[in-house]
Amino acid sequence: MTFKTRLIRLIAPVVAVGSCVVGMSVPSMAAGNDYRACAGRLLRVGVSEQAASEACATALRPTDLSACAVFIDKRTDISATDALAGCRQARRPKELATCVVSVSKNTQETINPDVLNYCGRSLLPVRFAECVIGLRSQIKIEPNQALNTCIDGSDRVSGFAPTSKSPLQPPTIFNPTLESEPIPESPTNQ
Repeated sequence: MTFKTRLIRLIAPVVAVGSCVVGMSVPSMAAGNDYRACAGRLLRVGVSEQAASEACATALRPTDLSACAVFIDKRTDISATDALAGCRQARRPKELATCVVSVSKNTQETINPDVLNYCGRSLLPVRFAECVIGLRSQIKIEPNQALNTCIDGSDRVSGFAPTSKSPLQPPTIFNPTLESEPIPESPTNQ
């Protein structure tokens, strides 16, 4: 076997693996463009070209943004243009859409335009929707009252709700003491 043949056999696997890694790391334009998909979906549901281009261009996840607006438009009485404004402000647009659609279905007897606002204000929109739907399924409560009750700011997730202290107890003051050893002085040359 010649030196050239041995060299090719030695280098060929390295080149093949390197080509695969480079091929996987370079995004393929043929596979799909999230911005194109976002703009196309928004245009199909009646969002203006200007609004679609601005929304898609500034979105961290453009396909999630368009999915949010389209889902709300198709399943509620909220227009895609109105939904887009809420979807753009949401950290998790798909969860916002799930919240808006779920709560809207639950409050069909009174179309509530505030649902988008309430779901957008919630840090956990799916949990918020579960709260509204759960309360309304067990208690005769008006939609707005359920929305207000569930958006209440107390921390139900961790179980810590603000408690009132007795007026006789002084407030607890946090005053940590830090114990440390003094930094030794650097030796001086004499």
